[in-house]
Amino acid sequence: MKRKHGDTGGDFDFSGAALSRHWKELHEGDREPWPDDPLVQKAWRAFHTGDFAEAVEQGSGLGAAGAVVANKAAAVETLYMKRDAAKVLRILQAAVTRGERAAHELPDHANSHYTLALVLGRYSQRISILKALADGLAGKVRSHLERTLELEPHHAEAHVALGLYHAEIINKLGSLAAGLTYGASAEKALEHFRRACRLAPASPIVQLEHAHGLILLDASRHRAEAHKLYERVASLEPRDAMEAQDIAYARDNLAELQA
Repeated sequence: MKRKHGDTGGDFDFSGAALSRHWKELHEGDREPWPDDPLVQKAWRAFHTGDFAEAVEQGSGLGAAGAVVANKAAAVETLYMKRDAAKVLRILQAAVTRGERAAHELPDHANSHYTLALVLGRYSQRISILKALADGLAGKVRSHLERTLELEPHHAEAHVALGLYHAEIINKLGSLAAGLTYGASAEKALEHFRRACRLAPASPIVQLEHAHGLILLDASRHRAEAHKLYERVASLEPRDAMEAQDIAYARDNLAELQA
C-alpha cells in the first residue's frame, strides 16, 4: 500500500516486511508492540500510509485488538478537520465507546488507555475544555494517561498529553483554581513536556504538542522556545503520513509565531 503525501514530500510504502522493519522508529512515541495478527498489521499499514479513515474501519472490526489503531487513526483524522463538526463528533464519540470497551477488555495494554485518553481529549477540545471539565471528562483523560504511564513509563506521547492536560486547565481556569480543583500546575506540565522530548526527540507530534502547551501556559514567556520547537519540527523529514501532516502544520504556522 502506497500513498503520495503531496507537499510534505514522500511516498510511504510499508508493504511486505517494510512495516516490521520500520516499526520501532514509527512507534518511538507510543511504544506500541508489534502486532502478531496480520489483520491488525494491515490496519496499521493503512494508518502509516495516510488512509486514516480506512484504518478506523479496519481496526474497529477487530475488537479490542484493533481499537488502538482505530482510535489513533480517528484522533489523527479529526485533528485538522475544519469543516463538518457533526461528523467529527460522531467519529470521536464512536472512538470513545470503542476505547472504553478496549480498556476494559485489555486493562494492562498501555495504548488501550492512551488512545482512549487521546480521543477523549480530542472530543473535549471540540466541545470546549470548560464543558469537558463540567462533564467530568478531564478526570477520565488524566486517569487513563496516568494508567498508561504506570504500564509504560517511557511513553513519550502520554507524557506530552499529560503535560497538555495541565496546561489546558491552567489556561482556562488560571493557576490558582486549576491547582486547587484539579491539581494542575505549570511545573508538572513542563516536567512532562521535557520528559517526552527526551524520550522521543525525533517525533514531530511530541515537539508540536510541547510547543502548543508552552503557548497555553504563557504565550509571552515561552514564545521563543515554542518557535524553536516549530522550527525543529519543520526541519524534520517525515517517516509516515501522520508525521508528514504534523510537519506541514508546523511549516504553515511558523509565520504566526513570528508575528
